[in-house]
Amino acid sequence: MRDTPLTGPAPTEVPLLRAPLVRVIAQVRFSPILAVQNSEHIAPFQEAIRSAYPVLQQEHAQSFYVGPEGLASGQEPVAWRFSSMDGAWRASLTQDFLALETTSYSSRSDFLARMVDLLKGVHELLDPAVALRIGLRYIAQVTGEPLAMVSKLVQPELLGLTDTSIFPFVKNAMSEAQMEAPEEGGQLRLRWGHLAAGATVDPNAIKPIDEESWVLDIDMWRSKQVSFDIDELASDIRSFSERLYAVFRWSVTDEFLLHYGGTP
Repeated sequence: MRDTPLTGPAPTEVPLLRAPLVRVIAQVRFSPILAVQNSEHIAPFQEAIRSAYPVLQQEHAQSFYVGPEGLASGQEPVAWRFSSMDGAWRASLTQDFLALETTSYSSRSDFLARMVDLLKGVHELLDPAVALRIGLRYIAQVTGEPLAMVSKLVQPELLGLTDTSIFPFVKNAMSEAQMEAPEEGGQLRLRWGHLAAGATVDPNAIKPIDEESWVLDIDMWRSKQVSFDIDELASDIRSFSERLYAVFRWSVTDEFLLHYGGTP
């Protein structure tokens, strides 16, 4: 029996030249700061990060509330989306969260450095007093020829119906497990399984594609009020990343690492 990935240190990170990692998302939530709604107030933040994220989009999220006269529309919170030229990296800032996401993840250290730069920008601009929630999510998606050999790439505990006689008749077969992480207050969710062409379990994070796939979606978060201290937040995100990587390595085989260009 393999060791549990929920105790002890994470294994050494093995770079994968052809990693099937389709999206990585980090988010820090804080108490609402209404000044974020004002474009003039956000301008200094844009200037600070514009060299890395030169493309700006302003989005409005319609909100609703039930009043004396029934359902009515409320204020439209603004979301500022700052993207790299190729769209592979995007930073999002709203009145109550900062997020960084990428479809071009290379390493833990690179991702963390980018997140720290954004946290510094938010701290200098908005000076949030507290952070309310920290989250980190990794999504891998096996497609193409490797899908036919997924039983060799993934540990038996996660194969489910994939390696059974009824699998040719299966359209979607997703499983989910939520557990407590050893980090104080940490919660971890593991989702895995087979998706049919055009299917998704989360359209905001796993874009539907026109072919079948096998997905490994690992998410960790902590909902607890803490000081908005950049060093402490960076330390938390790093520890989350190490824990999620331990779960990833528990989920896949050495053949997975070899197939995608790594050295176990």
